Amino acid sequence: MPRQGDSTREQIVIAATRLFYGEGIRAVSMDAVAEKAGVTKKTLYYHFTSKDELVAETIAARDQPTLELYMRWFAETDGSAADKVRGLFTRLGHSVNTPRWRGCGFLRTIAELANTPAHPAVKAGAAHKKRFEAWLATELRAQGLRDAAALARQILILLDGATTVMLIHRDLAYVETAGQLALGLVEAAQKTGRG
Repeated sequence: MPRQGDSTREQIVIAATRLFYGEGIRAVSMDAVAEKAGVTKKTLYYHFTSKDELVAETIAARDQPTLELYMRWFAETDGSAADKVRGLFTRLGHSVNTPRWRGCGFLRTIAELANTPAHPAVKAGAAHKKRFEAWLATELRAQGLRDAAALARQILILLDGATTVMLIHRDLAYVETAGQLALGLVEAAQKTGRG
């Protein structure tokens, strides 16, 4: 249930996020969201004119907190750029290795809405992935690595692939293997020169 003190709009977003993540977007009705949020359907539609708008808001609300989590993991990992990138995978592995984890909410939303590429939630999910990639490129560039943008893209692909395969197999070895590959990519970039 939403926490006391949250605004009504925040209560709705929190409830919808939990329901959409737990059960899937298409499986959750607006009635279910209203009930979980502890509001009337009229109040729900006062704040969100459509389910599409609500879905987009739940994805947008997860953007900055998720990015900040990766930033924290990167900053808290000691060592070289390669160690810090490997640390992203290590920390990801610890956070997703639970029975309640249902995969990357951004990827799941994009997959569920794949037949509607112009959906605002799909655009919000894609924008999140681009922001992560841009942030990581900036960090790698600050560590003195050339081709930081290409390297950040490769690491994003490994992260998204690792979360997807982890969801399928529930085997942490996939995240660890992806982390090892990412470590190798950064180490190779470090050896070829700094820019």
